Amino acid sequence: MALRIEAIPVGPFQANAYLVFDDESRRAAIVDPGADGDRLATRLQDLRLDLDAIWVTHGHLDHVGGVAGVRRVFPTAPIWLHDADRPLYDAVVTQGRAYGIPIEAPPAPDHSWSEDDVVTVGAHEFRIVHLPGHAPGHVALVGEHDVFIGDVVFAGSIGRTDLPLADPRAMQASLARVSGWAPHLALHPGHGPSTTVGVEVQTNPFLVGLARPRGAGST
Repeated sequence: MALRIEAIPVGPFQANAYLVFDDESRRAAIVDPGADGDRLATRLQDLRLDLDAIWVTHGHLDHVGGVAGVRRVFPTAPIWLHDADRPLYDAVVTQGRAYGIPIEAPPAPDHSWSEDDVVTVGAHEFRIVHLPGHAPGHVALVGEHDVFIGDVVFAGSIGRTDLPLADPRAMQASLARVSGWAPHLALHPGHGPSTTVGVEVQTNPFLVGLARPRGAGST
């Protein structure tokens, strides 16, 4: 039962929205619909997928700006967001105005992430890891081979820590945690190309030297 991942850059920030689906059951989730919600919903329909959930790694406008559009087409799909990011999420229209970007206010989240929550898409499981720093409620969704890392780590860089509610010290702790993960894990970031833990630990200047001795590759 193959897990399929389709990255779709959206909006003026070209943030990655991810369609995640089980090829056999055609069950799907969408990670970080940051803009162009109607287009993302149309793509789900074109692929004949049943949307089970909207998974949000954090509440910045470029990761939630398309939630309303997706939810309009899939009204029963629950929205997941960490409670610590509700202030950002609830202010997304104001965030948009600051950048001159009109954003439709998203519906209230249905569920709050907690550390070690397990969510599924078809037969595939993802565990929630809370990684604050870029945003207070930032989470990663960690699967057997794939991680939706949001704006914690990019290929060769990391997310900003000079934004409202960001915390550089918390980010450093989160990066240290990521650096101890199994090297094979694919990191699917909020912006830019995918990478792996192993590549970033060896080449990313923000992670080099942070890796801790690993046990069995535990996150």
